[in-house]
Amino acid sequence: MKTNAARMLDALGVKYTLREYEVDPDDLSAETVAKKVGLPPDQVFKTLVCRGDRVGVVLAVIPAGTKLDLKALAKLAGDRKVDTVALKEVQPLTGYIRGGVTAFGGKKAFPVFVDETIELFDEVAVSAGVRGTQIVLAPADYLRVTEGAVGAICTDQGGSSE
Repeated sequence: MKTNAARMLDALGVKYTLREYEVDPDDLSAETVAKKVGLPPDQVFKTLVCRGDRVGVVLAVIPAGTKLDLKALAKLAGDRKVDTVALKEVQPLTGYIRGGVTAFGGKKAFPVFVDETIELFDEVAVSAGVRGTQIVLAPADYLRVTEGAVGAICTDQGGSSE
């Protein structure tokens, strides 16, 4: 199924593949998604919606199985403090529901901050904008299209549920 995110990549001439999987509404974790699409958790990146005290809304993109380091994100974003937004704000801000948030083709283009481990791989997976579909593409293409800033923004302790 082509999503807005996939159509955006098509228009930009970016090579990618789509991997569909069966959604379990009771387990939307990126770790579960990684298993279902056949990639190691380190290569499946989840997108978290955050708000900083200076920059405002930003997207933090981190690997499955990791936790967002809010202080590191704040520093990279140029904020003093950053918090994840309340779940009820995610869809109004991005146009996407939990488990389907992506930096591609949202309601508004927010600044994107990506954990530096993305550069370790030939390909990574991110949400295609809906639950049940991942976009697999080269990290360099992801960073170019999202204009993502790269830094160490996660820790290895258990995942945040997004």
